[in-house]
Amino acid sequence: MEIRKIEANPIEIKKLRVAAYCRVSTENEDQKDSLEAQKAHYESWIKRHSDWEFAGVFYDFGITGTKADIRDGLQALLYACRTGSVDYVLTKSISRFSRNTSDCLSLVRELLSYNIPIYFEKENIDTGSMESELILSILSSMAQNESESISKNVKWTVQQRIEAGTFKFGYPPYGYTRDANGNFIIEPTEAD
Repeated sequence: MEIRKIEANPIEIKKLRVAAYCRVSTENEDQKDSLEAQKAHYESWIKRHSDWEFAGVFYDFGITGTKADIRDGLQALLYACRTGSVDYVLTKSISRFSRNTSDCLSLVRELLSYNIPIYFEKENIDTGSMESELILSILSSMAQNESESISKNVKWTVQQRIEAGTFKFGYPPYGYTRDANGNFIIEPTEAD
């Protein structure tokens, strides 16, 4: 009887392709620093895992989280997910991902339909191991309400300053410029 050794085929372990999504809603300089910190954090976090493959950091700068369709970075992430380039998504919080409950739930459901879970770091929620959407719905609704509250507060403050005559425009409206004292004057080239 002859004994023959059969070599085992090496098992190739596929790495999880992980991407991150970051967003800041204003173009202030401190927000630029916050965005850079988020991007560096997630790139470093992904690259520290030997079983993960870096699939990119997608981001939006100076764009509201209330509308998913106007965020180019989010749309690029969704495209990468739809085309099979991403297996897992990391993001700072539900409010960074979306401040619209309907959009948030719709996006989470879409990604889960491709078997792509999202990890919301602040809330410690992984949609891949979530038993129900109730907690996500509640937290997403809170993020939306916070956004609406901030918007109302800003509008109220602007209205009060306008009524008191103390409102200062960041830049003059079209057709106007400022004189040496900071008062608005008509800009003749734009007046028509």
